Amino acid sequence: MKILHLDTNHELLINQLSNLGFTNHEDYTSSKNDIEAKIKDYDGIVLRSRFSIDKQFLNAATNLKFIGRVGAGLENIDCAYAEQKGITLIAAPEGNRNAVGEHALGMLLSLFNKLNKADQEVRNGKWQREANRGIELDGRTVGLIGYGNMGKAFAKKLRGFDVEVLCYDIKEGVGDANAKQVTLKEFQEKVEVVSLHTPQTALTLNMMDATFINQFKNSFWFINTARGKSVVTQDLVSALKSGKILGAGLDVLEYEKASFEDMFTSIMPEPFQYLIAAQNVLLTPHVAGWTMESKEKLAQTIVDKIKAKFC
Repeated sequence: MKILHLDTNHELLINQLSNLGFTNHEDYTSSKNDIEAKIKDYDGIVLRSRFSIDKQFLNAATNLKFIGRVGAGLENIDCAYAEQKGITLIAAPEGNRNAVGEHALGMLLSLFNKLNKADQEVRNGKWQREANRGIELDGRTVGLIGYGNMGKAFAKKLRGFDVEVLCYDIKEGVGDANAKQVTLKEFQEKVEVVSLHTPQTALTLNMMDATFINQFKNSFWFINTARGKSVVTQDLVSALKSGKILGAGLDVLEYEKASFEDMFTSIMPEPFQYLIAAQNVLLTPHVAGWTMESKEKLAQTIVDKIKAKFC
């Protein structure tokens, strides 16, 4: 079987696939149209997020047996059409879930203790202790929306704190020793921290809007290491201004391009301008799952799944 690699990944991926007998070709620069013109020659594709895999591309891929996405989500792929054509879809959420859990916890603790603000002030010669007095996580109720690989990883990290962890998920029976699954009503009545761990689907697109936010009984802290388009940024900003949301840690943004590789345009959206200036907002460039260790684990997960299916 011939595999076309469209993004660079950890070297073990190609090395191990070669050892398993696969023929590996790399093309990290050609346009989507050029890739489309030759994709009929390949049995498999491995990519991160270089471009979307749509119906036109899949129709050209007449011999394609699998698509391996070195990451957690598959929203850049027309999954329904691919499955209709008998193409196996392979993702690797197991590979970066620990990294996401650590990043979410780091964001939350940084917000609670004003680490970003205090750091900048000290660098500018300001020594303001009282203004940077933090709050503690112990005794609070943390709520996780989505309790799959990423939600479970974050809940595991929270075990060292004296907190109650609740989860809400559209799937039944996903709760475990680290998080109690509750109804959305109970979730919105109790939580003081909300962390998003959902994939991007029709159900989660724009789900975090003004109506949803205002259904929470308490003002809350918000962490998003999932997908930016699940949040209506203007509504988030309004909630930050009103105090309904006390602070936000955002690794993902509504304005990201579909490739997840960039977001900046010549015109910066007004809500994003607010987020940049807000002292109670922490921003990172879609790197929650982007560690040295996860790079290797993601690649290994893809290899293992290809091996299990096709060897």
